[in-house]
Amino acid sequence: MGLSNNRRKRDSGYSIFFLSAGVFLFLLAWIVPGDTTTGIRFSDLGTVTFPTAQAYFLLGFISVFCGSVDLATGKRAFRWYKACQIGAGIAVPVFATIAGAGAGSRIDVVGLAAQSTRLATPIALGAISGILCERSGVINIAIEGMMLTAACAGFTAALYAQSAWLGLGAAVLAGTAMAAIHAALSVSFSVDQIISGTAINILAVGGTGFMRRSFLIGSDLPPPGVFPRWPIPGLEKIPAIGKILFQHQPMVYAMFALVLIVAIGLFYTKWGLRTRAVGEHPYAAESLGIDVVRVRYANILLAGAVAGLGGAWFSLETVGNFEELMTGGKGFIALAAMIFGKWHPVGALGGAFLFGFADALQIKLQITGVKLPYQFLGMLPYLVTVVVLAGVVGRASAPAAVGRPYDKKGKE
Repeated sequence: MGLSNNRRKRDSGYSIFFLSAGVFLFLLAWIVPGDTTTGIRFSDLGTVTFPTAQAYFLLGFISVFCGSVDLATGKRAFRWYKACQIGAGIAVPVFATIAGAGAGSRIDVVGLAAQSTRLATPIALGAISGILCERSGVINIAIEGMMLTAACAGFTAALYAQSAWLGLGAAVLAGTAMAAIHAALSVSFSVDQIISGTAINILAVGGTGFMRRSFLIGSDLPPPGVFPRWPIPGLEKIPAIGKILFQHQPMVYAMFALVLIVAIGLFYTKWGLRTRAVGEHPYAAESLGIDVVRVRYANILLAGAVAGLGGAWFSLETVGNFEELMTGGKGFIALAAMIFGKWHPVGALGGAFLFGFADALQIKLQITGVKLPYQFLGMLPYLVTVVVLAGVVGRASAPAAVGRPYDKKGKE
């Protein structure tokens, strides 16, 4: 009964969201001058121009239709409607924002998509880190702390060794070291996993701040620089797709490779089967001879290494420097991407692209001179996170044993 009531409340929320969005878009269609046009440029492929007011009207009609169907059917009449609703809930705000950003001018969506891919990289790596932990039954909210520590350690090592590659190795080791602390606390000592992750995040903030003030500020060493772009020969010249996917720095390609490797590993290998078994029912896995503690330790350490790569992206592939709190909450957004993708690497990649697009869009809006305070535009990725976690994508089910300490004696 309680679940049914929650569903009805969520359905009502969807209706209110779509109907409110529709009314707002109709209002914009009425306010925008009729001769205003929006130009969408597809890099070298050309530009498509359309009337802005009519675009708002069409998007408003789609929103009102989705909200009306929710009210009329309770969203339960059509099994396919859920997918359509999710698509509309994402596409309508995105296209409405693009139409507004390009009103009276034009906006390059290929460049925007390429920037989205780049900005999605640390989020996707953080989401993979979360998946590796939670699929084995351990909550990992320490992704932010692992990435922040890795960003600091990676840049510090790169600065003193004058090698970005050595810095990358140091970042991976730093992420793994923070993960080892999380593993010891949550697996060996059965500390509450949320508290363990929170402690690591706090430790990372203090530790990296100390490192920056003690070893980085005032250093006379030349900056190590950032990783160069590695255009993939042949593929980089594909119209539009080449710029979006094949003209990036090495960490972006590593992210795509890890998504593929982890997806195959989790669902098509013995390691993946054991990991999922431990995350769903560790005592049943133990009865089959699986060492639960060993599997959890291995996955947490591997998750730390992946988070270390995500941290290196900030300091060694983006700005070539380290600033306090430079990860900016991306570790927590990565958790939202993981939930968005229902604990699947490919789904999490989709969530990372969504949040990366929101981040790229707010940067683009600031450049185009939208008359809004930049602080409000900077809120866009976090607003998207709140909307996703509030249930736009429906109810997601975590692995059954996630968050539960494992006791070899069989006592939970």
